Amino acid sequence: MPNLEPATGPTMYFIGVTTGSSSIMKVFPRWAAELGLDAAIHGIDLPLDDTPENYREVVSFIKKDPHSLGGLVTTHKLNLYKAARDLFDGVGEDTALLEEVSSISKRGGELWGHAMDPLTSGLSLEAIVPEGHWSAGGELLLLGAGGSALALTLYLHRRRARGLDVPARVVVTNRRPHRLEEMRAVHARLGTSLNVEYVLAPRPELNDEQVAALPPGSMVVNATGLGKDRPGSPLTNAARFPEGGVAWDFNYRGDLLFLDQARAQSEERGLRVEDGWTYFIHGWTRVIAEVFHIDIPTSGPGFDRLARIAQDATATAHSTAQKGA
Repeated sequence: MPNLEPATGPTMYFIGVTTGSSSIMKVFPRWAAELGLDAAIHGIDLPLDDTPENYREVVSFIKKDPHSLGGLVTTHKLNLYKAARDLFDGVGEDTALLEEVSSISKRGGELWGHAMDPLTSGLSLEAIVPEGHWSAGGELLLLGAGGSALALTLYLHRRRARGLDVPARVVVTNRRPHRLEEMRAVHARLGTSLNVEYVLAPRPELNDEQVAALPPGSMVVNATGLGKDRPGSPLTNAARFPEGGVAWDFNYRGDLLFLDQARAQSEERGLRVEDGWTYFIHGWTRVIAEVFHIDIPTSGPGFDRLARIAQDATATAHSTAQKGA
C-alpha cells in the first residue's frame, strides 16, 4: 500500500514508478520560486500495473486532503483512471476520449482529471520537426501503443483536420494485442482519416523490420517506457534507422538504450536524435499551470527561462553528485 501522509502545506504529487530519480524533484523548487508558488512536490511510487485498490487510495487521498492540490501521473495514466474514474467530479474532453488521466487538479471542492498528452506531445513534436516536415513523404513509427502514443495520434488527427501536414503513414507496434485494439477503437470513434497501421510485434526483431521499411525522413519514436521504467530497447542493435530521419525517445532518463542505438548511426545515416527533455518541460509546465491555476507560456521568453532554470537545476545536481562520488 502507498504510504500517504497528510500534507502540511500546498502540495502537488508525482505519481510514477521511480519518482525520486526524476529531475522534477530538483527542478520544481526552482520553478516554484520563479512562478511565486509557495508549494512542495512529493513522489508517490507505485509498481507497474498496481492493484485498483492502491490507485483508488491515492486518488481518494488527494481528493480528501485539503493541502493536496493535485498531481502529475505518468506510467499509470490508463490504469489509474480505469480504477478510480468514479472518484473524479469532472474530466476533460480528452480524458473521456482516451480514458486516461495525466493531470489531477481541484476546482473549488471538485476533483478533476485531464489527459494532457495530446497537447504536450504535440508541442514537443512541433519543437522537434519544423512546419512542412511531413510534406516530403516521411512516415511515423510509434514503438508502443500506450497512452502517450495514442495521444500523439490524436494530436495528428486534429492537425490533419486543420489541413496541416501529417505523416504519410503512421505505423504503431506493440507487444500485446489489446493496446492496439484499444487504439484502433479510439481511432474508429474519431473517424480519423490518418493512414494508420497497427502491427503486433512481440519481439524486438519485428520492430526492426518496421524500421527497415520506413522511407527517408521518417521518425521512429520509443513510446514503450523501455529505458526508463524497465531496462532495454524495443529494437535490437541490428535495426537500421531511416536516412535523414529522426529518432525520438519519449524518455530522458534511465539507461536509454534506444538513444544509444540511434546515436551510433547518427553520422552514417544523417539521423537526428532527440530525447524526452522537451516533452518533460511541456508535460510538467502544463500540469503545474492546471494544478495551481496560473498561466505558463508554451513558447517565448517565459517558457525559455523555465527551460533554462530546469537545465541549470539538473546540471547543478549532476555536478554535486559527481563531487560527492
